[in-house]
Amino acid sequence: MAIPFFKEMRIGAYLLKQKMLGRKRYPLVLMLEPLFRCNLACVGCGKIDYPDAILNRRMTAQECWDAADECGAPMVAIPGGEPLIHKEIGEIVRGLVARKKFVSLCTNALLLEKKLDLFEPSPYLFFSVHLDGLKEHHDKAVSQQGVFDRAVSAIKAAKARGFTVNVNATIFDGHPAEEIAKFLDLTVELGVGVSMSPGYAYERAPDQEHFLNRTKTKKLFRDVFAMGKGKKWNFMHSGLFLDFLAGNQEYECTPWGMPARNIFGWQKPCYLLGEGYAKTFKELMDTTDWETYGTGKYEKCADCMAHCGYEPTAATAALNNPLKAMWVSLRGIRTTGPMAPEIDMSKQRPAQYIFSSEVQKRLSEIRKDEAEAAQAKAARKASTAA
Repeated sequence: MAIPFFKEMRIGAYLLKQKMLGRKRYPLVLMLEPLFRCNLACVGCGKIDYPDAILNRRMTAQECWDAADECGAPMVAIPGGEPLIHKEIGEIVRGLVARKKFVSLCTNALLLEKKLDLFEPSPYLFFSVHLDGLKEHHDKAVSQQGVFDRAVSAIKAAKARGFTVNVNATIFDGHPAEEIAKFLDLTVELGVGVSMSPGYAYERAPDQEHFLNRTKTKKLFRDVFAMGKGKKWNFMHSGLFLDFLAGNQEYECTPWGMPARNIFGWQKPCYLLGEGYAKTFKELMDTTDWETYGTGKYEKCADCMAHCGYEPTAATAALNNPLKAMWVSLRGIRTTGPMAPEIDMSKQRPAQYIFSSEVQKRLSEIRKDEAEAAQAKAARKASTAA
């Protein structure tokens, strides 16, 4: 719960401003994906199953800056793919920091030590290193041996250079609470903050067997938090979101709280679920049928308790009821007793599997653009020769 005070105050002021302006929907974090290409192939990932024509695409630095300006969120998370593969990533981050955006650069850290010279330490820049657990568990999760050791080495190197480093862990079924607790002990030894979120069941992920349902998620996190009593685990989450993971809060997700911009455009309805794209942020906000998404409303959302949907909900709850947020912070996460009522699933609409058709549509557009560019280049060459 130890979010840096400077960052916490800036975000709190932003939230208060939105409330005073009477805005019902507004972004908290821009999820900026400048590429889908990655140097790992994790079995639980649904972000890299694209043809090469798509994996080779990149957002330009200007497109990234324009997205941040257009969205207006105080924070920008840069996932992927692997952002450090992007040749302009240093320039992209510098431009966002210059705009005084809090930038969380997500990385598997395989290239981090090599790329550190591209960046300068700043209170606005945070490296978020992906670690799904201790060595054996993490290397299995990313389907490659030695990744854990390289990530830990990169964390130490970045901290030695004065950078702020956090780790983010995606939690799947079959990960014992005892091992997660030991992993959290390690983050204390490394001197890093940690964010954790149950994995979302991407429909195109190779491994569909190890995604947690909501009941298992709540039980697992209660067990983990019970083991952390008296320890100095440094969670980069609000207390109310952690309380939600432990089953003590009844929240609906806020899909517009962390809008996603990638090489296709603004993704509907959220970072985890791609069911169409808008050309502008305004179009995303105005044309997405928000009321048809979320747990209890849509089958694909049934088991989701991910931070990108529920951390914005928790932030709004804290703003609306600061005394409750303070009480949870002082009391700690409750790990016994009855859980909050679960959302009714009986009226959720069935899943629509349209992602593949959306990908094919974007692929056709890319190939059309490439063909037109090739024709234009050939025409210029012929004109010059004449």
